[in-house]
Amino acid sequence: MQPNEALAEKLDRIAWVITAIVLLLVGAMRQIKLELGIDFRFLPAFYSALNALTAVILIYGYVAIRQKKIRQHQLAMTTAMISSLLFLLGYVLYHITTPETPYGGQGAIRYVYFFLLITHVVLAAVIFPFVLFTFIRGYTRLIERHRRLARWVYPLWLYVALTGPVLYFMIRPYYS
Repeated sequence: MQPNEALAEKLDRIAWVITAIVLLLVGAMRQIKLELGIDFRFLPAFYSALNALTAVILIYGYVAIRQKKIRQHQLAMTTAMISSLLFLLGYVLYHITTPETPYGGQGAIRYVYFFLLITHVVLAAVIFPFVLFTFIRGYTRLIERHRRLARWVYPLWLYVALTGPVLYFMIRPYYS
C-alpha cells in the first residue's frame, strides 16, 4: 500500500471531531447522572485492567517495531486502540451512573496520589488526539510522520496506561 495523504487528511478531520466529542463528554460526565438500575461498581477494576493490558500491548508493539516486525506492530497498535476505546466506554459509563469516590489517603501518599491523578488526567486529555493522529499516520503509510509523532506520543500514552491501574489500586480501598 502506498502513502495516502488524502485519506490521512480526511481521517484527521474525523479525529478532531472524535476528540471534541470525547473531551466534551468526559468534561460533562460528572454533571450527567443516569439511573439504569444496574450496579456498575465492577467497572473500575475492569477498565483499570484494560489500561494495564493496553500498557502491555504498547510495550509489545514497541518491541515488535524495534525488531522490524511490522505486521505484529500494526496488530499490537490496533489492539491497543481497541483496548483504549473499551476503557473509555467503561470509564464514562461508570462515571455517569455511579457517585464519585473521594480519595481517603492521608499524609504523603495523598500528594503522590494527586500528583499521579493530575498528570494522568492532563496527559490523557492532551495526548488523545495525538494517539489518533499517530495511528492515522501509520494506517495511511505516512511512515516518517508516524515515527516523528510516535517518538513522543508513545511514552506519554504508556505513562497514562500505567498510571491508570496504579491510581485504581490507590483509590480502591475507598470504593463503597
